[in-house]
Amino acid sequence: MNWIQGIQRAIDYVEANITEEIDYEEVSKQAYSSSFHFQRVFGILCGFSLGDYIRMRRLSLAGEELSKGNAKIIDIAMKYGYDTSEGFSRAFTRFHGIAPNEAKHGGKVKIFTPLSVKMVLTGGSKMDYRIEKRDAFEVVCKRKSVSKPQSANATTDITALWQEYGVDGTIGKLISYIPENPVMKGLLGICFSSELNAKQFPYGIGVEYDGRKIDDDFEVVTIPKNTYAVFTSKGKMPDAFIETYHRVVTEFFPQSTQYEYAENVEFEVYSSADTSSPDYQCEIWIAVNEKKQ
Repeated sequence: MNWIQGIQRAIDYVEANITEEIDYEEVSKQAYSSSFHFQRVFGILCGFSLGDYIRMRRLSLAGEELSKGNAKIIDIAMKYGYDTSEGFSRAFTRFHGIAPNEAKHGGKVKIFTPLSVKMVLTGGSKMDYRIEKRDAFEVVCKRKSVSKPQSANATTDITALWQEYGVDGTIGKLISYIPENPVMKGLLGICFSSELNAKQFPYGIGVEYDGRKIDDDFEVVTIPKNTYAVFTSKGKMPDAFIETYHRVVTEFFPQSTQYEYAENVEFEVYSSADTSSPDYQCEIWIAVNEKKQ
């Protein structure tokens, strides 16, 4: 099943259960994907999160029902997942621009239609990448549980982690641990997407490990054998990174006849700290599987 079919299945599942408590893990299963990867790709493709989509669809449907003038506000609030009429009223007013009572008496409401995924002919531009096959290797890092990204943007948790480790000297120590000839030439942002739960996943900052003695506040993590698709991002950060990741999701994976996303690990490889430079380069390493022919 390709990405287009998978995302449409997930949307159909949401629509069929729009008045129920929706399990994001189950939505992702409809696309044969992990929750982490599905929500990130969904955010990149749609420009809003899965949670925002569900909220806007519910408020849109609530507006349609109230505009008929027959339903009680509290009944509609409960139907679409709000515990109190006050909370529903605030959300409804922000979305529609009018209060629920006004909608009942002929006020104009907004419509947010269901998503329909269609294949659009794109491409015609060159996207450079390379394939790297690596045996198991080790990294030395510090990691914490952070909230899931809803797009290519770093979450506030990840941004705060980089700032924290820069101030407390962690990054300086990690740089001193970089081997003489690493395969990944720089400081690593490591997304352990295979170890996620419903809301969070471990994110680490580290470098390749060469076996030397390290401080006790760092850990050594073994990265299993993987094949990686490697993409180079060129330009001022974070805009260049976001654009590159968007193209990976919207061009590379949907159109690749050889590779598909593997639920394992992703690396951001930063070669220097000068991220504001218009010529800055970093790499994105994404674990992939070869498609079965």
